[in-house]
Amino acid sequence: MRVVLQRVSEASVSINKELKSEIKQGLVALLGVCPNDSVDDINWLCKKICNLRIFSDPSGKMNYSLLDISGDLLLVSQFTLFASTKKGNRPSYLSSASPEIAIPLYQEFINCIELELKKPISTGVFGADMQVSLVNDGPVTIQLDSKSRT
Repeated sequence: MRVVLQRVSEASVSINKELKSEIKQGLVALLGVCPNDSVDDINWLCKKICNLRIFSDPSGKMNYSLLDISGDLLLVSQFTLFASTKKGNRPSYLSSASPEIAIPLYQEFINCIELELKKPISTGVFGADMQVSLVNDGPVTIQLDSKSRT
């Protein structure tokens, strides 16, 4: 699994110009799933996301986690995170999981992160054409890959 995290002061996702979800201070997580992902990948990413110390303490140092600040999380599925651009100019998405594999893992990811945060999260709609708006705070953007843990 791959995740791109963006620390935000606010964010929202709309579908067909209709607001689906919005958050205030917290993280936007763009989630890509590949065919060999498992619950182990989900558990590792959820713990890492919730405990990453990327929010400022009173002295301006990044010492606080999403849990520490009781921040919000907006999760958006994004199969393009596994795009291959090795050949030609049209990306290939063969490394992305099919919906039959990805949807159950996406749902399990939601369950896991809500348990870690001890509150519901906001989401987009899997497979929908979404418009994501955000104010990247910092800017802070971090990539995580559950297959590259070291």
